Amino acid sequence: MAAFDIELVGKIGSMALIDTEYSDMNYNVIARISRELRPGYVWVTSGATEIGKLDYIKRNGHPLEGDEEENKTDYAAQGQSVLMQTYRQFVDSRYSVRQILVEHQHFNDAEKREHLCDMLRRCPKQNAIPIINYNDAISCEENRKLEINRIKESGGHAIECVDNDETASQIACLVKCRTLLILSTTDGILSNPEDKASLVERVSGKDIYELLENVEELQQHCVGASRAGAHGARAKLEYIKEPLKNGTSVIIASGRYSIRSILDGSARATRIGL
Repeated sequence: MAAFDIELVGKIGSMALIDTEYSDMNYNVIARISRELRPGYVWVTSGATEIGKLDYIKRNGHPLEGDEEENKTDYAAQGQSVLMQTYRQFVDSRYSVRQILVEHQHFNDAEKREHLCDMLRRCPKQNAIPIINYNDAISCEENRKLEINRIKESGGHAIECVDNDETASQIACLVKCRTLLILSTTDGILSNPEDKASLVERVSGKDIYELLENVEELQQHCVGASRAGAHGARAKLEYIKEPLKNGTSVIIASGRYSIRSILDGSARATRIGL
């Protein structure tokens, strides 16, 4: 039996998919990533809400008004179709593309976890690429908090999936992948958030205990986030601790680079693992 069931779990953040200069989806980034996806990869994509908002404004000339949570629901539902249509357009036509929308309950319920895991593990043999996003169009923030609190009150450990960094890390644990790749708008983790030249290229340790200590030390240098609602580099480092315990190597890099160049070490990135 192979040590790892899946070669790569990758995740790209919302802002890495947006062309801020033109207020539009960055088709070049999605096209480049899509062409590199292959069976054995599990891809976690953010961006549905932001892309749905841009698509709505493009068609109506103005953003939605009213309740912010309702707007998020409506934008996410609209953005999902745009996202998946674009991935399907550029993924190699020999491969199947399967959309999977998950919620926190799929990780907190043992039967749902097993069902999700089995489905993801079948994909490589079936020549399919799963593309995952959190189901923002259905998940209500108030209900999510109530369900999470019930789990905590009963003494259980709750998976919240507050963003797709956590979702990707949980997927990495679920399928036991060789590499977890997290793409964002920066080259990796900076020891000084004000200095782009302070990229931390490698975090390691003589064993898992020292590795986790070094990750926690790096967290002390992490402040801020790329956008409202994002949780930033500190949270990324917190989420990846569980995959690291499974022997997964983690790479945090910029969406500007190809997956191949990141994996072969030629692109700048923060690489974490034993």
